[in-house]
Amino acid sequence: VQLQASGGGLVQAGGSLRLSCVASGPTFVTFTGYHMGWFRRAPGKEREFVARFRTGGKTYYADSVKGRFTIFRDNAKTTVYLQMDSLAPEDTAVYYCAADIHNRRTFVPDYWGQGTLVTVSS
Repeated sequence: VQLQASGGGLVQAGGSLRLSCVASGPTFVTFTGYHMGWFRRAPGKEREFVARFRTGGKTYYADSVKGRFTIFRDNAKTTVYLQMDSLAPEDTAVYYCAADIHNRRTFVPDYWGQGTLVTVSS
């Protein structure tokens, strides 16, 4: 499984971006069974959880992004998205997508994407 993230860039505070992560390798049927997530690493900080979308439609968010970010997926395209609205400078980070191919209840990444940089200016 290879994960390719894209969609990062420079945006002003209050703006929006949509990140995409395409999974290569699995069929769309197989991808449907994956638990997909987004993480981020801000400069000088540890990588942290952002959002995840479990098979069956259950979604989870970090408190810091709840109400501003939305994770969704298009299984036919083997793609997971992260819609980010009302962006703030503290959202500046490299964003990584990840896949838990065993759909564990507590997300355990088996594969990582390469990361895409999001920079929010004040």
